[in-house]
Amino acid sequence: MPNCIFGKIIRIDLTSRKYHYEDINPADVEKYFLGSGYAALKLYGTDYEGLDPLSPESPVYMMAGLFVGSPIPGTPKFTVSSKSPLTGIWNEATVGGHWPSEFRFTGNDGMIIEGRSDSPVYLYITEAGVEFRDAAHLWGKDTYETGSLLSAEIDPKAKLACIGQAGENLSPISSIIFDPPITRVAARGGTGAVWGSKNLKAIAVRGTKKLEYFDFDGLRELLKTDIPLVKEFTQGLHNFGTSGGVEAVEMYGDLPIKNWLLGSYKEGAKKISGQAMQPVYLDKHYACFACPIRCGKIYKVPEKGLYGHGPEYETIGMLGANCLNDDPLLLIEANELCNRYGIDTISGGAGVAFAMEAFEKGIITEKDTGGLKISWGGESAVALVNKMGRNEDIGKVLLKGVKKAAELIGGNSSEFAVHTKGMEYPAHDPRGHVGMALNYATGVRGACHLEGLTYFYDRGIPMADFGYITPPNPHDSSDKPPIVVNYQNYLATFNPLGMCKFLFVGRVGPKMVARWLEKATGWEFDMDKLMKTGERLFNLKRMYNVKLGISRKDDVLPPRLYAWGKPDGKAKDVLPDMGNMLYKYYKLRNWTEDGIPTPEKLEELGLSR
Repeated sequence: MPNCIFGKIIRIDLTSRKYHYEDINPADVEKYFLGSGYAALKLYGTDYEGLDPLSPESPVYMMAGLFVGSPIPGTPKFTVSSKSPLTGIWNEATVGGHWPSEFRFTGNDGMIIEGRSDSPVYLYITEAGVEFRDAAHLWGKDTYETGSLLSAEIDPKAKLACIGQAGENLSPISSIIFDPPITRVAARGGTGAVWGSKNLKAIAVRGTKKLEYFDFDGLRELLKTDIPLVKEFTQGLHNFGTSGGVEAVEMYGDLPIKNWLLGSYKEGAKKISGQAMQPVYLDKHYACFACPIRCGKIYKVPEKGLYGHGPEYETIGMLGANCLNDDPLLLIEANELCNRYGIDTISGGAGVAFAMEAFEKGIITEKDTGGLKISWGGESAVALVNKMGRNEDIGKVLLKGVKKAAELIGGNSSEFAVHTKGMEYPAHDPRGHVGMALNYATGVRGACHLEGLTYFYDRGIPMADFGYITPPNPHDSSDKPPIVVNYQNYLATFNPLGMCKFLFVGRVGPKMVARWLEKATGWEFDMDKLMKTGERLFNLKRMYNVKLGISRKDDVLPPRLYAWGKPDGKAKDVLPDMGNMLYKYYKLRNWTEDGIPTPEKLEELGLSR
């Protein structure tokens, strides 16, 4: 058995409340890694794509990245993969913190969960196996309450993951919350609903087993040089976390403002930046397992009873600027409510802004909102999050995501429902960085910034391994397709390896990752082989979506982002040239003009069947 893996996963049937272990083929791990890579291999090779994602038979793959539990910096990531109840296509939601490594230390690389319990259940997984425990007393509780109750029932050193009321109500924008109230989140695509559909409330894990490595001494020598470099280039993330970038993002014309209508929010961005909030509300810094960056920030507001992970940049963008909410306290409260209910703050924030515009335009009224007068700003944002969490009035509609919400409320609301393939946009405007427009349109799970991250390069973060040193013009569409292809292929290896995207900021390129792989596993790897693996994984997930009907017709931006120029700010009047970018992109990928990987490309990548 190669090093850096335990070589087994747990298959859990909630219907029968039984489980067994399955061996992993080491050759599959070398070709696809673990995490979402291994999950994609298994899901693509089945007939599960025809199932409703919330049916008992529909499986959810929960897989550790290959490096999880190792001393390699910034590698705590665990991926939840399934068919998405939000988009109906491929979904992977990734989480860090300490739960993933604790799970890995039970001696397993992942698990497959199938079936549906006839009553609420939680799992307790240790080296001895899986216990099925009654969760009736937890059902209906928010994630903080659930975490507190479970902590009293199990080993205090165990790590916890659970869903809140949104997951129980099968909301396609619900999330799984890990280690509340510290709160790391597998947020996107409706992971919480998948658990809720199976009557699975929580999973607690406790383990002590350790991984072995092919050349631990050699790996340790590499890390003596590599870790200081990562720390040097991520000092800003260490100081303020992602919230420290709010003002810079606004300056680039990248911040979503008033449901993506406006281009400038300088004073508001300053008020809700990490630099403004942290001196007032910071309780302590937080680091994921074996991570030197320590970007997490725990906020405390005793007078309002708020405590937990402070708003990250995406939350600030979507529940802050996009809702014209510049009140730090109301922003922190909206963030905590989402975490308690188990609502994705990106999709939730998108829904709040969507409702604000719909109310302003008279498409919805107080009759729809249960008497709530909606206006732009923090008070309505908090009220609408509570409506969603309680599954009442307009909140019940918003819990379905903006695509479905627009279908239900009608009018011209689809014109300002901002999504691609059903997934709401994160807080990066593709008019500010047009390479992101191409990334959003072609991303395998819909509108996902984490599959490309080309805006990092636009802002001066180089990737020397690709020869990317001098930042391009962020508003020029002509040179973006090859950049997007390279970044997507490289980043496709991150979740399967368990790597945090902030390693990208730390200048960790494919050459460094290949060296880590060789020392950890004994496999021969170089940059070319790593990039080919990423390309294989990206195409594999695309092919899963192709089986579900995805093609060029779906590789589009919403009307607001391809037809509306910003009225002011640095990205004023910029619109992505999607036609030319997609044409060049498909050519580079060796896909058909309809966006389908060709047989020749699949053969080259070892994906022919």
